[in-house]
Amino acid sequence: MTLREVLAGVKINGALPGTLQELSVAGLEYDSRRVNKDFVFFAFRGSHMDGAQFAADALARGACAFVSEEGPPANFAGPWIQVEHGRRALATASSNFFNHPDRRVRFTGITGTNGKTTTSYLLESILREAGFTTGLLGTIEYRLANEARPAPNTTPESIDTMRFAAELEQRGGAHLVSEISSHALALGRVWGFHFHTAVFTNLTQDHLDFHGTMEAYAAAKRYLFVPPEGPAPVWAVLNSDDAASKSMEPSPPAQVLWYGLSHQADLRAENIRSGFDGLHFELCWKNERQPVDSLLAGRINILNILAASGAALSYGIGLPAIARGVAGCKAVPGRFERIEAGQPCLVVVDYAHTPDALRNVIQIARELTPGRVITLFGCGGDRDRSKRPLMGMAAAELSDYVVLTSDNPRSEDPIGIMNDALVGLRRFDTPHSIEPDRAEAIRVAIKQALPGDVVLLAGKGHETYQILKDRTIHFDDRETAREALRSFGYV
Repeated sequence: MTLREVLAGVKINGALPGTLQELSVAGLEYDSRRVNKDFVFFAFRGSHMDGAQFAADALARGACAFVSEEGPPANFAGPWIQVEHGRRALATASSNFFNHPDRRVRFTGITGTNGKTTTSYLLESILREAGFTTGLLGTIEYRLANEARPAPNTTPESIDTMRFAAELEQRGGAHLVSEISSHALALGRVWGFHFHTAVFTNLTQDHLDFHGTMEAYAAAKRYLFVPPEGPAPVWAVLNSDDAASKSMEPSPPAQVLWYGLSHQADLRAENIRSGFDGLHFELCWKNERQPVDSLLAGRINILNILAASGAALSYGIGLPAIARGVAGCKAVPGRFERIEAGQPCLVVVDYAHTPDALRNVIQIARELTPGRVITLFGCGGDRDRSKRPLMGMAAAELSDYVVLTSDNPRSEDPIGIMNDALVGLRRFDTPHSIEPDRAEAIRVAIKQALPGDVVLLAGKGHETYQILKDRTIHFDDRETAREALRSFGYV
């Protein structure tokens, strides 16, 4: 493929020099360590590094051209192409280079503050039950057919998504399900992609360290449904119970499916029963009713099931297959994941790390037991400070006992982070402990439990690390909880 064909549709400052137009391109990269001969290197500024500083390394590895929204480094001799927006340019070029796999593989994008991961797992289970070969991109892992791969980002860079989609197509895949983060939308990682179906879960406070305001956060989410350039999704699946959904509604010819628990929703759940064995309800769509059973727990997961079901309906999948797919989704790692060692209390690990998510997961615990709810939580460093007291308030208002601890402090002082959360926690008289050592805090929380209580270990979920100021260490709430239970005599 020529450089002219690769950059078709990219907004270049000026014209592409004639000497470069017919240059043969063997690949695209934004990481100089992966550059080979005749690759085009895209240099854009990240949160920690400027890609332009690696241009010389890419040149030494054989890069044939360089694309950036900024000018070349001083004394740089390689062919430099300046564009209006680096990541948008990479997205367009990636789509061109891989021959637009999003026009043949059906892309489903799922965005929202909470519920993206669970909804994506549910939808993938439904699609597989319906006989499709699928790909999954998300927070926990990437999956191509039956092959699991590490997930460096919730939403990969555009070239990684297009490369993944092209490989999925080669393996006979028909559907790619992807969590779409607000960062990815704001930065342009999915710029110009063709989404068959876009799903919105909800909008609550998160990532204000990046977006600045809730208005900017919501506007980033809206890009998936009403893109500034490029096609709108064929279908939008929106949560009628969340007020922010109205701002996500695309114009015709996009089709809109509203899901929720109210009678105004197109797709509803009725006759709901929730217990230790999961969820049981009737899925209502037009004049059809379908019994649904799920091992997932709590009201919030009904909405996740409805979101996934709405996406499945956009692909013409019937309610019986949807019900089988929901039943086949046994668990989502780190999402209300139970830790069993024969103990008389329930110990669960959950990724909840926003005030709203914490409230939801504590409410799930409340629904499951007449006993007490003991909540352990912390707040991440180098992230939105304003949500820390709100996290403390959510934990204290709804729990019977709270253990405040550390959670990925990064460059900040863990005690300072905990003091921010303590401001909200102490607005209530809820008994609590403060323990910065997370492993010891987990022991404290479990030791508090009586038979029938629920111990909720919130914040890290599936994560297997703790990010400190000077290093990242192995840490898994699930492993640590099992070790604590063994120390108390349970196996």
